[in-house]
Amino acid sequence: MYAAREEIYPREASGRYARLRWLFVWLTQLAFYCTPWLQWNDRQALLFDLGARKFYIFGLVLWPQDFIYLAALLIICAYLLFLATAVAGRVWCGFACPQTVYTEIFLWIERRIEGKRSARMALDRQPPSVSKFAKKSAKHLAWGAVALWTGFTFVGYFTPIKHLAQEVLTLSFGPWEWYWVVFYSFATYGNAGWMREQVCKYMCPYARFQSSMFDRDTLIITYAGERGEPRMPLSKKAAGNGGDCIDCSMCVQVCPTGIDIRNGLQYECIGCAACVDACNGVMDKIGLPRGLIRYSTERAMDMHLTPTEIRRRTLRPRVRIYAAILALIVAAVGTALYLRVPLKLDVIRDRGAMGREVEDGMIENVYRLQIMNTSERAQTYRIKVSGIDTLTQVTPELVRLDATETKAHPIRLRTAHGAAHPGSNKIAVELTSVDDPSLHVKEDAVFIVPR
Repeated sequence: MYAAREEIYPREASGRYARLRWLFVWLTQLAFYCTPWLQWNDRQALLFDLGARKFYIFGLVLWPQDFIYLAALLIICAYLLFLATAVAGRVWCGFACPQTVYTEIFLWIERRIEGKRSARMALDRQPPSVSKFAKKSAKHLAWGAVALWTGFTFVGYFTPIKHLAQEVLTLSFGPWEWYWVVFYSFATYGNAGWMREQVCKYMCPYARFQSSMFDRDTLIITYAGERGEPRMPLSKKAAGNGGDCIDCSMCVQVCPTGIDIRNGLQYECIGCAACVDACNGVMDKIGLPRGLIRYSTERAMDMHLTPTEIRRRTLRPRVRIYAAILALIVAAVGTALYLRVPLKLDVIRDRGAMGREVEDGMIENVYRLQIMNTSERAQTYRIKVSGIDTLTQVTPELVRLDATETKAHPIRLRTAHGAAHPGSNKIAVELTSVDDPSLHVKEDAVFIVPR
C-alpha cells in the first residue's frame, strides 16, 4: 500500500536549460522579494490589505465590490497555464513553479555546504560525528533563514511590509503575524528542504490532470529509443552494434524526481530538461551528436519530423482556441478596467421613517448615501436628485471624501404635498465630481408618499 521514500540526491546539471532555470530563479525571486518594497503614491505599490478591505495593485485600487477583477485575473493565469501546457508541456513546473524554484535554491545551499552528490551520499551514510553535525546544522540554519525571509516577505503582501519590519525590529509582532510568518516559513522549509519531489508527485494536482491538456504535438522530454538502443557501455561499443546510449545513468542522477526518462513519458517528469543537459554533455564527450534526449513531440518521434515541421504544428486548433479565449478575456478585462469609474454609490432609504409630513405640508424622506471614492485623490462631489418636479434637498449638496475613503452621508429630500402620487415614486440620485465631471454615477431610489 505504501512504499518508503528513497532519498534522491540530484547531481548538479550544467548546460543551456540549467542556465535558463537559474535565470527564472533570479527573475522570480527578485520580483517576489523586491516588489513589496516598491512605493506608489506614498504607499506600498502592491498590497492586499485584508484589514482595510482594499487591494492596491500599483495605480489600481480594488474594493470588495471589485472582486470580479481578481477572479478574472485568476482566470487569465489559468488560461496562460493551459496555453503553455498545450504548447510545451510542464514547462511551468520545470522552470517557474515556486516548488521548483525554492528546491533549486535549497539544493544549491546543500551543495555548497555538504558537497557534490557523492559527498552528500557518503555524509548521510557516515555515523554521527561532530563534522557531520556541524554540516547538517549549517545547512538547516541556512534553509531556515531563507524560509523565514520568504515567510516574512509573503506576509508583507498582506500587511504593509515597512510596518512589519518595524515590528520585527521592536519585537512587537502580533499573534496573527507570528502565526502566518511561521506558517509560510515552515511550509517553505518543509516543501523545498524535505518533501521536494513528493510535492510534485503526490500533492500537486497539476501532475494529475496535465495529461488532459497534452496531445501528440505537445513538446515533452523525449528519449530517442531507435537511436539509443540497445544500451551498451562505452567500452563495449567497439564492435559497433550498440546504440548511442552508453547507460551512464547521468540522466537519472540529475533528475529532481528520480525517474528514468528512457522509460518513456511519466507523470513525475516536471519538464525541467536537466536530463537533456546531462545527456548532451555526455554526447559531447564521446563525440556523438546531441539530441538523444531532447524536447520533442510524440508525433515527431513517430514520424521523424524536423524541427521546422514541429514548429509548424504549434498553432494547431487547440492552441488557437486557448489563445483566442485568452485574448478575449484579456481584452474584456482591460476594457472594463479602462472604463471603470473610480466612484461607487449606494442609496439606502431610512426604513425607520417610511415618509413623513413636515412643516408647510411638505413630504420628507431620509436616505443614507454610501459613497466610495476609489481613486487616490481627494474629491468633492455634488449631489443632485431628480424624478419629482418639486423634489429638493434640505441637506448640503456638496460632500468631500479623502483619497480611497468610504463615507455614509445622510440626506433629506422633500417635495410639496400633492406633487407625487401616494405610495412609491421613482427618483434618481446623481453624484458628480466638482473637479472632474467625468466622475459621475447615478443610482435609482424610491420616494415614499404616505397614503
